[in-house]
Amino acid sequence: MGLPQRVLGSTGVKVTILGLGGEGVLRTFGYDQEAQAMIAAALEAGITYFETARAYSGSEVYLGKGLQGHRDKIFLTSKSHGRTREEAEEHLALTLRNLQTDHLDLWQIHDVRTKRDLEALTAAGGGLEAFRWAKEEGYARFIGVTGHHDPDILRQALDLYDFDTVLLPVNPAEPRSRSFLPLAREALDRGLGVIGMKVLARGLVTQIDLAPVRDYVHYSLSQPVSLVVIGCDTPEHVQELAAAAGDFQQPLPQEDQQRLEEAVIPFARGLMYYKP
Repeated sequence: MGLPQRVLGSTGVKVTILGLGGEGVLRTFGYDQEAQAMIAAALEAGITYFETARAYSGSEVYLGKGLQGHRDKIFLTSKSHGRTREEAEEHLALTLRNLQTDHLDLWQIHDVRTKRDLEALTAAGGGLEAFRWAKEEGYARFIGVTGHHDPDILRQALDLYDFDTVLLPVNPAEPRSRSFLPLAREALDRGLGVIGMKVLARGLVTQIDLAPVRDYVHYSLSQPVSLVVIGCDTPEHVQELAAAAGDFQQPLPQEDQQRLEEAVIPFARGLMYYKP
């Protein structure tokens, strides 16, 4: 039995509720054997959503090699942090070459943090022009935006363009400070595909040892998301996460969600390392 799937917002595309993120061992150089073993484990587990970014070291190259022969069965995504059209287009050309494909299923504006980012993206010759062009020309089927610093900035970003998806943090520490969770609900209600990240807070939740990894995965999948993406280091890590996602059948009861939120309160600031 494969992993559960959900529709990615108004794209109409079904993807597995667990996606492989481009960090972990993929955000390295020189670890090809380890990266290929991990990618193979993700494919074996039935994961169909694979995400990377131009900023993630050798991640695109690893995935380009490991996903050969599977392109028509997966949903392939990357990101560009380019804030000008020229830079973003250069990123796209390199991304496509690294991933050994002629198009992305989803190309995302990476890590929108400030009003200055918003202004740069929408200026004449700004990065948004490249994303619009890429979709019109078929180099990207869908366009998304990502952010993990400030939910208000990301909310403003969603009004810049008719985005197909948004990638944002989803974990039980979020309700403690400037939470992205309300924005996840807003975006899902608007028809966007909502992709959750920072589910395990870069693995920090395993260090505080308050609950099993399964609980954090189930908590995140109980929020208004289409799927969650998590970076992995080993095949065993992939298998653990796939087992957790495969075991998810319905949202956690509200009292169980609240219990986990309260348990992480003493550690919440550290778990939200991604916010200023």
